[in-house]
Amino acid sequence: MLGRTLVRRCKAGLLDSASGLRCSPVAVCCRSTHNQPNDPNAVGGLPRFAGPTTMMRLPFTAGDASGLDACFLGVPMDWATCNRPGSRFGPRNVRCESTLLRPYNTSTGAAPFESLQVADIGDVPVNPYSISKSVQIIEDFVSRLGACRPLGIGGDHTVTLPILRALAKKHGKMALIHVDAHSDTESSMFGEEVAHGTTFYRACVEGLIDPTRSTQIGLRGGDYGPGDYDWTKQQGFHMVWATDCWFKSLAPLMETVRDRVGQQPVYLSFDIDSLDPSIAPGTGTPEIGGLTTPQALEIIRGARGLNVVGCDLVEVSPPYDVSGMTAITAANLLFEMLCILPGVKYRD
Repeated sequence: MLGRTLVRRCKAGLLDSASGLRCSPVAVCCRSTHNQPNDPNAVGGLPRFAGPTTMMRLPFTAGDASGLDACFLGVPMDWATCNRPGSRFGPRNVRCESTLLRPYNTSTGAAPFESLQVADIGDVPVNPYSISKSVQIIEDFVSRLGACRPLGIGGDHTVTLPILRALAKKHGKMALIHVDAHSDTESSMFGEEVAHGTTFYRACVEGLIDPTRSTQIGLRGGDYGPGDYDWTKQQGFHMVWATDCWFKSLAPLMETVRDRVGQQPVYLSFDIDSLDPSIAPGTGTPEIGGLTTPQALEIIRGARGLNVVGCDLVEVSPPYDVSGMTAITAANLLFEMLCILPGVKYRD
């Protein structure tokens, strides 16, 4: 696949027969030839505010992950949220703001596009009238990615569950680095077993993750009673409260997290509401007293060297993001996640 040029001309309303994905009205996107990694800058010399609005203006492959080491995929689902909706529009806005990004990470020396083949494979064709059908569609979609490591763009936090189900078929039980204001370990919400607040309860009881190797960072906010976190603690999760992160670097914490994960395959799930709402107001369940963006960078960069098998960034709700800063922050964090995947080369 990489040895030939793959061109898809996407027009509004055109349905790709191979993937079932409806293409967005963007310009022609070409996969690179001669086995060279895709270059986000290869868009005909256009300035960054022009050209296709794929993630970082990467080639769009309409659900095709063949030959890719990593891929960005949108999961535009928000009908399992309990509060402010709107994260169904998250993937579109994060992609739009990602055109501001550049391909080299000056701070860390990471050059992901010199070492990995990466593309934007589009959105999962979820069913906006059914939680259960959407969850199955997401699981099936990710199961077809093969060796490609997914970087999901949500969508509410429900979308992580089917991604974990798909990855567990290949990797077995995984460690989890979960950055969030909420533990999302409710057994049910309004009688429903699958919702954005039950994701990691279900992942735990289904054997998808190993809580004794997992860490939740940034927890805060009010609860319904003093025993709300008892079950989570009993499973062995390492729970890090936001108040324990105030006024300090999280680099030492990440040393503990790395030791806890060890050689286990690990999944990184980042809810944008882990950040303080003064930084990222565009989300469905904001909680004051959150993490800062430097701390977010320390967390993600601190996962470098681990066997990261997938990542996601969820709960960006554009209707509440009037300045676009939440989406810009999310795009930057997704790039940082790409930079810590196995196989990325670092320049001295």
